[in-house]
Amino acid sequence: MAPTPRLNPGDTAPDFTLDDTDGKPVTLSGLRGQKVIVYAYPAAMTPGCTTQACDFRDSLQSLAAAGYTVLGISPDSPAKLAKFVAKEGLTFPLLSDPDKSMLQAWGAYGEKQSYGRTITGVIRSTFVVDEEGRIEIAQYAVKATGHVARLRRELGV
Repeated sequence: MAPTPRLNPGDTAPDFTLDDTDGKPVTLSGLRGQKVIVYAYPAAMTPGCTTQACDFRDSLQSLAAAGYTVLGISPDSPAKLAKFVAKEGLTFPLLSDPDKSMLQAWGAYGEKQSYGRTITGVIRSTFVVDEEGRIEIAQYAVKATGHVARLRRELGV
């Protein structure tokens, strides 16, 4: 598999329309004028992804107060995402990218290391998109634990 191109600060964020847990479409360009944190994660209800989602949930008030909207994206079905939201009390949209087209366009799907093996899958990544739809921050292969706290420090939130 060819390496997936990575996004860099200043790049235009590739637009997407993905379904939320209720099957309602969410389009990135529909959020112009807002700062958006988009994070890609491998699978709902796995330990690392639960840690990361709960960290975003627990930080949502301060992020929202600073003008940030948070979107989580994985290849999971809307039904599985709805269970994840209910189980963990998540208070921000989770979006389903079953064909991984958005994940690939954003460089968040491809070869990665897992327990010493090279596999193909979702690369845990976080992006900050500015009000004009440009990438402000692009972080790839982030660790689930402590990532949200580091991001908040970087954003001054």
